[in-house]
Amino acid sequence: MNIAVNTRLLLKGKLEGIGWFTFESLKRITTQHPEHRFYFIFDRNFSEEFLFSDNITPLIQFPPARHPFLYYTWFEYSLPSLLNRLKPDLFLSPDGFLSLRYKGRSMNVIHDLNFEHYPEDLPLLTRWYYRHYFPKYAHKAMRIATVSEFSRQDIVEQYRVSPDKIDIVYDGANEVFKPLTEEEKVMARQFYTEGKPYFLFIGALHPRKNLSNLFRAFDLFKKSNPSDVQLVIVGARKWWTPDIDSAYQQMNFSHDVSFTGRLQTENLRYLLGAATALTYVSYFEGFGIPIIEAYRCGTPVITSNVTSMPEIAGDGAILVDPFDPDSIAMAMYKVYQYRTVREELIQRGHAREGLFTWQKTADRLWESIEKALKTH
Repeated sequence: MNIAVNTRLLLKGKLEGIGWFTFESLKRITTQHPEHRFYFIFDRNFSEEFLFSDNITPLIQFPPARHPFLYYTWFEYSLPSLLNRLKPDLFLSPDGFLSLRYKGRSMNVIHDLNFEHYPEDLPLLTRWYYRHYFPKYAHKAMRIATVSEFSRQDIVEQYRVSPDKIDIVYDGANEVFKPLTEEEKVMARQFYTEGKPYFLFIGALHPRKNLSNLFRAFDLFKKSNPSDVQLVIVGARKWWTPDIDSAYQQMNFSHDVSFTGRLQTENLRYLLGAATALTYVSYFEGFGIPIIEAYRCGTPVITSNVTSMPEIAGDGAILVDPFDPDSIAMAMYKVYQYRTVREELIQRGHAREGLFTWQKTADRLWESIEKALKTH
């Protein structure tokens, strides 16, 4: 079989949630299925590291699609002209976008519908594009994969799609994430915070990641717990909004907050492995990969009690109300003050980490692809 894949989010050194899903699942699927031919379609020059096996043919189709006008040009004109020449058995799109003009068999991965619930978090034109086209993509797809039961139900309710058409393909976590030795923890803390303990946030600095309330909660924690504890923020400031900036500027303890920018996976393992806890208190997630990365590292997790996070975290994390800084601050206090709480969270996290591996992701996605190929 010939399978064409939208690989425009495979960007060297810039992989985020959907990019990692694409990278880790396709790396396994292409090498495990040498009997099939895969066409990887990029919208710009690509890195050779993304050509995982000999059965991949890379193709570049311009223009680079990074703006609603260019999304439309790429998906509705550039891409279908290429697909009509290739005539693949299936077009797979891991980032949710499809081509409405292309008449062949298509399936997509819709990771979440944040833009339906919090449209104000996106620029006006991007918001309009997503809300206009994603319902159409959901109905056009032969099958849909998504990353949690929460997201499946959300797609069903928002777009009136049959649940039988949607497969759950959970995310995984990179195998590089594993516990540090005590000596490595000391070295990591020394490098990043001059030896001080710290809470950690990982993710794009997007409004839905709820940094505003995390800053407020950290301030509350510091006021009631005088200490040298730090807050370390990992991620690119692509979506730094006036609200996030205002919350940061109003902090009494902003001098105890540090920003690392984006980090490579190996560096992230050290920073995560030495943290007092991961504070991942988004108000909307389709999955939440850092939760599993923390479980693998043996790091306690504080996360939100909304959307997919209770499903993914299970009993391995302290669940908090992301809209209530006091709730977040109280969880920080418990993890910081009580060793027994930390140890229990670490133990429970380790018990759950095996539920979410990239191999399982690849296997489930392949099962979904096979269903799409058999759909009439």
